[in-house]
Amino acid sequence: ENGLRRPGSRVERRCGNPLSRTRFPGHAHFQTFPEIDPGCSLIGPGDPPPWMSYNDHGSTPVLLVADHASPYFPAALNQLGLADWVLERHVAWDIGVDELVRALADELDAQAVLAGFSRLIVDPNRQPDDPGAIPEISDGIAIPGNIGLTDADKALRIRSFFKPYHDAISERLEAFEARGITPALIAVHTCTPEFDRIIRPWHIGIMWDKDPRIPLQVWRHFQASGDVCVGDNEPYSGRHPHDFTIDFHAEPHRLPHIGLEVRQDLVADRAGARRWAGILAGALRGALQDENLYCPLPDGAESPLVLTPR
Repeated sequence: ENGLRRPGSRVERRCGNPLSRTRFPGHAHFQTFPEIDPGCSLIGPGDPPPWMSYNDHGSTPVLLVADHASPYFPAALNQLGLADWVLERHVAWDIGVDELVRALADELDAQAVLAGFSRLIVDPNRQPDDPGAIPEISDGIAIPGNIGLTDADKALRIRSFFKPYHDAISERLEAFEARGITPALIAVHTCTPEFDRIIRPWHIGIMWDKDPRIPLQVWRHFQASGDVCVGDNEPYSGRHPHDFTIDFHAEPHRLPHIGLEVRQDLVADRAGARRWAGILAGALRGALQDENLYCPLPDGAESPLVLTPR
């Protein structure tokens, strides 16, 4: 067991949990930051928190999550021995996803949870025991602070960063459940316009596995409009065996869900993020406004293998 709380479980919170909040320029709602007891983790005073929430009182039964929303490191980890320029690369975070998710939360009036730490510390969208969760090399860049870690070192990172982030997601899903609501979970990522010298033509990628309820509606919306290039499980697939967030929080409980990838060059500044948040919201609203969506996936309602014929 990885020690994470699943939706519906009740565990005592071990670290301090008072909250502070701020409002970002151009956004309609507050972002909330947990206060961390430095005796509990690698995170000390003045360090970025393991998670942040946005629009905690959103009115829609939807939770947005951003696994790779931050390029930051706590002082105790000494930036894993990396030069500053690495923090500006996609290996450290999903460039633009923080602004994109806050703007999408504004559009949908939805709650959001964003990771507050670099994916190079521990990737919150990988199984904790996956070798890629704490990579020694990422896209050809050596990560000195990840080399030669003991099992205890890895466990401390999971306890300090990975677990609090996923517990924050579980708490919000539990809050919906306590009100008799089956929420939708939307995981948002951004990707590079090219990778390994291969150009990625897709503006948006839809990541999904067995539940077609939201993905099919979004696919049909973009096919009807014709001006957005959409990938069906491209450039990444929702069927990847090592992904974690949707596999852990949504699929076992048959919650409606979708993963979205947006190309980073489209959302690299605030104007681009707000524009594409509006485009995504327009595609999502058709599904999210259907009251019949908010129930566990019925038995026998699993999807075809693709959204469109090959």
